Order: sequence, then structure tokens, then C-alpha cells
Amino acid sequence: MRLILVEDEADLGAAIKQVLSHEAYIVDWFLDGNQAWQYLETGWTEYTLAIFDWMLPGVSGIELCKWLRDRQLTLPILMLTAKDRMEEKIIGLDSGADDYLVKPFDMAELLARLRALQRRASYVGATLTPQVQPRRLQVGCLTLNYSTHQVIREYVHGEKQVFSLTTKEFQLLEYFIRHPNQIISRDQIINQLWEIGAEPVSNVVAAQIRLLRRKLGEEDSESLIETIYGVGYRLNIKPLEGFTPP
Repeated sequence: MRLILVEDEADLGAAIKQVLSHEAYIVDWFLDGNQAWQYLETGWTEYTLAIFDWMLPGVSGIELCKWLRDRQLTLPILMLTAKDRMEEKIIGLDSGADDYLVKPFDMAELLARLRALQRRASYVGATLTPQVQPRRLQVGCLTLNYSTHQVIREYVHGEKQVFSLTTKEFQLLEYFIRHPNQIISRDQIINQLWEIGAEPVSNVVAAQIRLLRRKLGEEDSESLIETIYGVGYRLNIKPLEGFTPP
């Protein structure tokens, strides 16, 4: 999950980023609204959630909310602010924020509110659509457990295997699960899984794919994660007959 954080209090921003990174979020943190506005205008990055402080240098969090909603963008937004009067909360929510958290707050509450926003925005319906459950993401035979950073793989005859993943392996598999059966290029993977300003080495994606296949017990390109030579990668996933989410 990639998240945009706009918070001008350096200590608070660093603390939020550290907690979210531990929860396998990729966090792009901006210290002022102008930088965030300019980056959002490019439309290049696919975000799952946004956290905006209300009072920011340059463009305010309220203006960022309005800008997104004026463009019919449905990105879930959590507003952070020291403003705790009811009329101020109403202004924040009416500007386009989906939730409102008053400073100071506990990080556990922040994480709980982000999970709630994800559940509200989750996909429902098709068999191969990712199903977001509390602390889990499931599609086909794969289930990601956010609490343990593990993936559960279920096979046709009902047997299961549990694999523990590193943070980057977890983020990579999550990105594939959110885009099942779609070809994803190396550049897309780098853009979504490495923070702004990071400069990964040229073979980092191939190396991470190789490690992830090995974790899943698969050594070749005919595995769940298929290599489309010269184009990118694809998670080949089909529903299991009789399979039900955990």
C-alpha cells in the first residue's frame, strides 16, 4: 500500500512514517502543501490512502482535499489537526476528508482509522477481486496477513503453506495481488514500491521477484509470478474450486 503523508511537523511526520513503514506501507512524506500539490498533479503515483495535516506551509490540507474532490478522485483521506471544535471538524469533512483525527493522538488509533478507511474503499464482487478483511488481503489461492507479514497459499486439494516475507517481499506480493492477471512493468513496480528520491539499482526488481518466488517454493518463471520478457511481470492467479477466504 502506498500512502501520501503531508505533515510539516518534522518529529511527528518522522514518527508516523516510521510506524507506517513497519506496517508495510510505502510512504511519500511531504513537509509542505505546495510540494504535495505539484506531485499529485503529475498523476504518476497510485496511492491507496492520504494523510493531510490541516495547517501547512503553502497549500493547506483543506485545499488539497478540495483539489482531489474537484477532480472526482476518490482517494480516502484522513485529516490531522489540532483543531477540535465541532464546526472545524465539519469544515474538514465537508472539504472532502473521509475521517478526522485530532492531535495529539495515539499511533494505534491512527492505524485503526487507516484500516477502517481501507475497508470502506475495498473492492467487492468478482471472484478474482482482492477481498480486504481485517488485517488480511485475499485473492484466489493467496492470502496476505498484515499482522504477521506472512502469506498463506492454499492448494487445490486443501493443503496450505505459510511463508514469512520481508517487508519488501510483502509489499511486492501485495502489489501483484491488488493487480491480479495484469502485466506490470519494472518501472511501475519501482514507482509504486520505492519512495520518492530512492534510486534502486537496475536489477533490484528482478532480484526481489527471484527472492519472492523462492519464498513461495517456486524457482522458475512458470510460477504464479510469470515473467513477460521485455515487458514486465504478471501474477497468474485463478480461483480454487470450493475455495473460501479464511
